[in-house]
Amino acid sequence: MVKWIAAVVGLSYRGIFGAVVGFFIGSIIDAIISKGKAYKYTGFNIDTEDRVSPGDFELNLLTLSSIVIKADGSVSQRELDYVRNYFVGAYGKDKANATFRTFNEVIKKRQIDEQRICTYLAARTSYEVRLQILHFLFGIALTDGNVSNSELHVLQRIAGYLRINSADFSSIKAMFVKSEDNAYKILEIDKNASVAEIKKAYRNMAKKYHPDKLQHMDEAYRKGAQEKFTKVQEAYEQLQKQRGF
Repeated sequence: MVKWIAAVVGLSYRGIFGAVVGFFIGSIIDAIISKGKAYKYTGFNIDTEDRVSPGDFELNLLTLSSIVIKADGSVSQRELDYVRNYFVGAYGKDKANATFRTFNEVIKKRQIDEQRICTYLAARTSYEVRLQILHFLFGIALTDGNVSNSELHVLQRIAGYLRINSADFSSIKAMFVKSEDNAYKILEIDKNASVAEIKKAYRNMAKKYHPDKLQHMDEAYRKGAQEKFTKVQEAYEQLQKQRGF
């Protein structure tokens, strides 16, 4: 986090050159502070084996949010409000505002490399955390009532970089993009699946998305986990009615 503070201070005194120098010096200080120790963060349930600081995580998440917001060629106020409310709910107003300031003053002015960001997160966060990131990004895309093809393309690309498998991507997509076979897609099964296969799929998906697995997350993220779990339950109940079991 020191590197971002140093970058902002450098920017205020010496412009872009100062920001670069401050970021470099701050990175060295961060490395010294974090040497031999892992960061433990409760927001997205990052465990002690991960190597991503809270500040870096928040800025990377905000950067991915900006990519999704711009995906359809326009910046919606609803999308901006959705992201701001989410960050305030997760981190508190002061911390969220500090993250937005750093993003606007430093990150926003650079060329954003989504592959680098996703590769960085994929190597330092659990699979459950990355599923929650994707769920959050889909939520941004849906704020205007529709997930466009351009947004879907970006989301699928991000999911690939985050190493989220195609079945899980299709499952989360089905929670936001309606189709006739949504229930099957959410449960990650074929339309010809037997009743036994449906029941097994439900058990597996309920276990994957059960809120108890993410109990150390902040409230905003536990809510997202609960939403996924509810969608799985609804999909199963829908197939129960259709199949009569």
